[in-house]
Amino acid sequence: MHRFRLLLALLLAPALTGCFASGGAEDAAGDAKDGSRLRVALAFPPAENLSPYGADATILSRLGITESLTALDANGAAAPALAASWRREDDRSWLFTLREATFQDGTDVTPAAVATSLTHATEAKPAPAALSGVTLKAQADGDSGVRITTDRPDPVLPLRMSSPSLAVLSTKAYGKAGAVDPAGTATGPFELTDVTGATAASLDRFDDYWGGRAQAAGVDVKFIADGTARAAALRTGQADLAEAIPVAQAATLDKATREETATTRTTSLLLNTDSGPFKDPKLRAAAREAVDTGALADGVYEGHADAGAGVYGPAVTWAEGKRKRPAGRAEPAAPDGTRITLATYDNRPELPEVAQVLKQQLEKAGFRVELEVREYSRLESDALEGKFDAFVLARNTLVDTGDPVAVLASDFTCDGGYNLALLCDKDVDRAVAEAEGVADTAKRQDAAMAAEAAILGTDAVVPLVHQRIITGVGTSVRGALLDPYERTLVGTGTRR
Repeated sequence: MHRFRLLLALLLAPALTGCFASGGAEDAAGDAKDGSRLRVALAFPPAENLSPYGADATILSRLGITESLTALDANGAAAPALAASWRREDDRSWLFTLREATFQDGTDVTPAAVATSLTHATEAKPAPAALSGVTLKAQADGDSGVRITTDRPDPVLPLRMSSPSLAVLSTKAYGKAGAVDPAGTATGPFELTDVTGATAASLDRFDDYWGGRAQAAGVDVKFIADGTARAAALRTGQADLAEAIPVAQAATLDKATREETATTRTTSLLLNTDSGPFKDPKLRAAAREAVDTGALADGVYEGHADAGAGVYGPAVTWAEGKRKRPAGRAEPAAPDGTRITLATYDNRPELPEVAQVLKQQLEKAGFRVELEVREYSRLESDALEGKFDAFVLARNTLVDTGDPVAVLASDFTCDGGYNLALLCDKDVDRAVAEAEGVADTAKRQDAAMAAEAAILGTDAVVPLVHQRIITGVGTSVRGALLDPYERTLVGTGTRR
């Protein structure tokens, strides 16, 4: 099977001549001081005109364009970024002290500018996932302070402020009707200078970056949704970095160019609880019973994933010992030929294969399944509006805030901004709200697992696999930033 896939991948790999600039005289000359430009192949084209408030936020952070007040360290704790330090003043107020930094348009990063930026984020529609369950207000305090107050106690606010969707931009970024333009208005080591629709982008080094001058002169990005093409771009030397290499293509790359990272990403089957057949909890239970997660982990992912255990996977190391058994699940009903639409996207190339296997498993159980696969940007709005009965989603559970409770609020509560299951359950909302109010780390983890059990008890979500991500890294590349939260890729030390 693996040999067949390898041969098929080589035969079907698209021609990539001209996919990236060939290097030519500029790269050959390669001024050692200024460095070469990096060529990066990303899986997801912009879905929202590179607005930081939705799925595009991680594109901006991974390319080193935007920054937030805080970041996540290797242990998942809040670390300084644009804020050099912070302290909690009372239950609802935190004071963040800014470091000296400059926006890419030449203006200073001031408390007033930061407060304005965060205020725009609070007014965005829909609200950024990081703000699910909390209302905040930001105000300047003196020459270097920003005071952030919340409508209720928020013990993990420094974690929340690390979200890529809360990136700080200069006042020039904000136009009419909520439009946001990160080009030349961010604070990261690279400045977005040009975007060619959903196909390409160019970045130049920002020489006044507070964290030091980047070693690469710039970044040339191609958005290549097809996983075979991304792998081929790396293999043929047309790309220096290629994200999300498909499992089926991994064998086509030299072992020295493959980096596998355990991530906090879980692939799940989300069932529409608001309308259609899966409004019936008994049919949701039947769908859950039909799924063989082990077959997906071993077959589709060829061992590069673990069978789904819950919303959180093995990369969230504390979760397994605290996991609680879901309660209140309905008894499965016979599907008896119930028709359902199952949708997914092809930017992550395993997902169509996952959906195809799920289709077979569900049909074996008695459902009649219509499968729909599109590129993500052409699918997201329909999914959020509940136009599908079931949806296969690969979701990094800690990407939005680093707080395990935040993803539950955003994805599974009545007011959640990314609630693809359209779940609205009072017991779930109560459990999530209780978890949000817990400050102690261990107790907050316990409360998160209790909320996870309440969510799994509704059968609105069926965790399928916990994924390891394969990134293609050229042999000449140094300093690629690979992290389990998938927030970073290119930084000041990334070079070739």
